[in-house]
Amino acid sequence: MEADSLRLLVDFGLVVLIWLVQLVIYPGFLYFSKDSLISWHKKYTPRITIIVLPLMLGQLMQYGALLQQEKTFYSIGSFVMVLMAWLLTFTVFVPRHKEISNGSHTAKTLAQLVKFNWSRTLVWSLLFLWNLAANFS
Repeated sequence: MEADSLRLLVDFGLVVLIWLVQLVIYPGFLYFSKDSLISWHKKYTPRITIIVLPLMLGQLMQYGALLQQEKTFYSIGSFVMVLMAWLLTFTVFVPRHKEISNGSHTAKTLAQLVKFNWSRTLVWSLLFLWNLAANFS
């Protein structure tokens, strides 16, 4: 599989995943009791990591390789968008997931997951659309 197609496939995987998280998974957290959410979250986190981590690492490596090959507006902008998704994930979402895991979360924490996740949804959606346009222009 050529690099452009693989990037597109990984980007599409992350777009589908982030929209599921935004529209189904995070809002679903609001329907759990506090104890039930803590219990479910301990199972959910390693399971979702099996899906998310390879996609995120693959995306980072692919856009890093593209940036090494060519320094264009597209390669630089795309790599910056990938870095934004990583930064958001580890500065905004990992701490909130830790709050859920250790039971210190509140209803505000859960609402923030949904609200703040629109930023990652936007970044990954725009990156996918940009990549799609670049591949078919």
